[in-house]
Formats: sequence, structure tokens, C-alpha cells
Amino acid sequence: MSAETGVTAPPAEASAAAMAEVLVPGAGGRAPALVLDGPISFWGGVDAATGRIADVRHPQLGAHIAGTVLFLPGTIGSSSASAVLLELVHNGHAPAALVLHEPDAILLLGLIVAREMGWPTPVAVRLARERHDAFRGCMMAVGAATEAGARVALRIATDTTSG
Repeated sequence: MSAETGVTAPPAEASAAAMAEVLVPGAGGRAPALVLDGPISFWGGVDAATGRIADVRHPQLGAHIAGTVLFLPGTIGSSSASAVLLELVHNGHAPAALVLHEPDAILLLGLIVAREMGWPTPVAVRLARERHDAFRGCMMAVGAATEAGARVALRIATDTTSG
């Protein structure tokens, strides 16, 4: 693990990869994986001004979701979650990509509205929860998508340089 980034370089033989279903099209890219240990509420659980987890009951309190490939094992519903995600996109503190176990229409509405506003948005994909841990602590490469229902690759990046 790099002391500077907290990202684990995969062993040479590592080839963790998955094809994920696109829920909301958006930009792909390279970013460190943040696999959450529990579900989160965006309303009150994530600070839209900083992109930090603010829920004092969440196991990853204080972690930054901004610029990560955020693996969500579940969400705790609030009709305001979409507004928080929209603010995160607008403020430049959104995850680089969202990986959900199952679709959350209310949360994803924030990305849809951001796209309609013409703002660059991260891709949101569905991947089975049991696959999330394979990417914990790794630098990820996520494919971009232009249409919902398509499939994109999620894989561990072969090096940890940004780009």
C-alpha cells in the first residue's frame, strides 16, 4: 500500500475485473476504490460541501467520497438524496463513479438532473454486492458509458499513477 495514496498496488497476477450494467451514463476514469462497509444516507450522511462521510454512525466516518470509485452496498432512503448528489456534482466533490448493488432511483435522479444541466457526471453502474470486496483499496479503471443498460468494464488499474 502506498503511504501517500492509501491505494494498494495489485500483485502482478491480479486481474480482478467485472462487467457492470450502466444505470446512468457518464464519464469513466481512474480513481481509488472506496468500498463502504455499510449502507449510507446521502441526506445527513454525506457533507455536500466537502464530500466527506458525516454520519457519526457510519464505519467510515470522515472518509472522502470525492474522486473515488464509490462502492455502495446499499443506501438509506431519503427523497433528498438526489439533491445531495446533485450538489456534490456541482461542487466538484462527487465520486468518480458509483457502483451500486441495486439501483436507487431517488439517488440516481441527482446524476440525471446534473446531466440535464450539462454538468459532467460520473457513471453509475450495478454490480453484485459480493463482487465489491475484490476491489477494496485498489486503484480502479472504469469505462465511460453513453447509454443506460450498456455494460462497462471495472478493473484494477495495472499501475497506481494517475491519468
